Amino acid sequence: MPHRITVGLDGKPESTAAARWAGREAELRGASLDLVHAEEWLENPPLPVTTTEERRRWATEVLHRTSEVVRLNHPSLEITTRRVSGLPDLALASAAEDSDMLVLGTRGLGSVAGFLVGSVGTNAIAATERPVVLVRSVDREGNPPDGGRDRGPVVAGVDIQHPCDGLLAFAFEEASHRGCPLVVINGWSPPPIMSYSPVLEPGINEEIQHGITAALDDMLAPWREKFPTVSIDARATIGRPAVQILDAAREAALVVVGRRIRRTPVGAHIGPITHAVMHHATSPVAVVAHD
Repeated sequence: MPHRITVGLDGKPESTAAARWAGREAELRGASLDLVHAEEWLENPPLPVTTTEERRRWATEVLHRTSEVVRLNHPSLEITTRRVSGLPDLALASAAEDSDMLVLGTRGLGSVAGFLVGSVGTNAIAATERPVVLVRSVDREGNPPDGGRDRGPVVAGVDIQHPCDGLLAFAFEEASHRGCPLVVINGWSPPPIMSYSPVLEPGINEEIQHGITAALDDMLAPWREKFPTVSIDARATIGRPAVQILDAAREAALVVVGRRIRRTPVGAHIGPITHAVMHHATSPVAVVAHD
């Protein structure tokens, strides 16, 4: 199957940043770029659009302008543009069904509040089993957080209690494409009893740490064999997992977190760790669905 990356556009700087980031990603993967505008995306468009025809002309202009921006840095890249209709989250998820990933822009809320992943982005993540990458704009010009950061590592958060082959496959492929190290984080906290029982054997904390490190190494062993050129920094760190991932991701080229696929009437679920990383990591964040 030909490789393709799909980008959702809404005419705002954040989506331009997403397209620019995706252009470089497509070049790394030898993929084409598919720029998509969902007709019902905008509740409050930046221009006074009053008729269906005017909305279509505006959307066509957004698609054309963004493709030209990407083409400036990637002149040989195959770029397609299209409009899709329907509920924006479902329309984008459907448009990305055969893609390597769906890339969306997110809006900054300040250093304390973090970033806003709107309902379209959150629902699109829940609606697709394709990886979804969230990209922030560093300015009003739609520039993604690349530059020097692009030489940083790929950081992946894992849970050794559950298999996450889809997440690891994506993280290793990204590190391989970029020729950069892969940092794998498994955050853990000591059992609550250790807070109330100072007389416990002094070495018990070290024993737990050793066991978790061994389990993490076992999880990564087949991936080391499959990607022998990828340098791996595996960390079983004490502390809240989201904090550990965010701390390691400060200079990362990409952060990879997961969500478990739940095929039930309740629907998809984005866990608290992934939710925190999505809203507070300054690097692009890939959310990978896995069993």
